[in-house]
Amino acid sequence: MTNAIPHLDLTEFLTESAAQRYAFGERLVEALRKCGFITLQGHAVDSDMIARSYASAKAFFDLPEAEKLRHAGSLRGYTPFGREHAKDRSVPDLKEFWQIGYESDVPEARNIWPDRPDSFSPVFRELFDTLESVGRTLLSAVALGLSLDEDYFEDKIEGGTSLLRLIHYPPIPDNADPSSVRAAAHEDINLLTLLVAAQGAGLEVLMRDGRWVPVNNAPEHLVVDTGDMMARITNGVLPATTHRVVNPEGPNVSRYSMPYFVQPRAEVMLESLKSCLRPGEYPAPPISTGDFLHQRLVEIGLAEDT
Repeated sequence: MTNAIPHLDLTEFLTESAAQRYAFGERLVEALRKCGFITLQGHAVDSDMIARSYASAKAFFDLPEAEKLRHAGSLRGYTPFGREHAKDRSVPDLKEFWQIGYESDVPEARNIWPDRPDSFSPVFRELFDTLESVGRTLLSAVALGLSLDEDYFEDKIEGGTSLLRLIHYPPIPDNADPSSVRAAAHEDINLLTLLVAAQGAGLEVLMRDGRWVPVNNAPEHLVVDTGDMMARITNGVLPATTHRVVNPEGPNVSRYSMPYFVQPRAEVMLESLKSCLRPGEYPAPPISTGDFLHQRLVEIGLAEDT
């Protein structure tokens, strides 16, 4: 694992000691402030869950394209290869993916489940719930590190717009646009991203000094980074960090990845924390999570402008 990316152990926060919890929160916030990315051990996503999840994802993405397209959705279900692009880029990323959110009775927010593989729904409901719990814990630590109440984020993310994305980067097609990459340089939209160790190399983070550094985490570690929503509410104290997934230099084989995007409910307002404002600074105007999310989805080709 590269020393450029800080590494933390979540068990140091899962303690009755208030002093230790505050200390972990301060280390987490400092690491995210300086680098924007960390690797994390001591979480509840075990190796068996990871193996079962990747096996189910691969089984789905191996299905015929016509069958996958029957489950195409907007924020839930299947998004076909070449649909999404990075903000301010016109060429598509070289990936297809599936998204899962909180279970909902609202028609436009219902999860879509494929007919096969049989393991898909139970495996990814379990993974979603486990990552949701880890995300809550990390936000509690962030809150302490920002001198907020530990439960500051709790009511904001309950039943929110969080998404688990299952990504397949297939072998690079012969007819791919030469300027397309698996995931062009971008920042995430959300508060925090929790990335299950990918199957395949390629993830790189842009360090504050301008260097691109590969993220080489152990299979049992999560990768955590801050997104645009976190940057918005902290007035850039915790900036969204640019990253990308480059095309393979060796064998042209598939890559699989499973990020979980922690996001508030649509009606929650994103506004700068007073504690993150420096004298004389003017914060960005408040905007609802729903409006902010829609704006960004339009910019990356996943929603229509209205």
